Amino acid sequence: MDVLTWQARHKRGITLKQLEKMTGIGKTTLNNIENGLVSPTLCQLEAIARALDVKMTDLFTSEYK
Repeated sequence: MDVLTWQARHKRGITLKQLEKMTGIGKTTLNNIENGLVSPTLCQLEAIARALDVKMTDLFTSEYK
């Protein structure tokens, strides 16, 4: 599964610091999610999707979505 948070964030011109404030998720954690070092929890994925005004399924690729 590839997380597409970086693409969605950059498309909207939002910085990591801004996304941190919008989601309550630490900047380091967001950076690790974007770089594929950790997988987001369902709650984190929902918070990111809400902040970026996208569907949760827009934030990842999977053959099962």
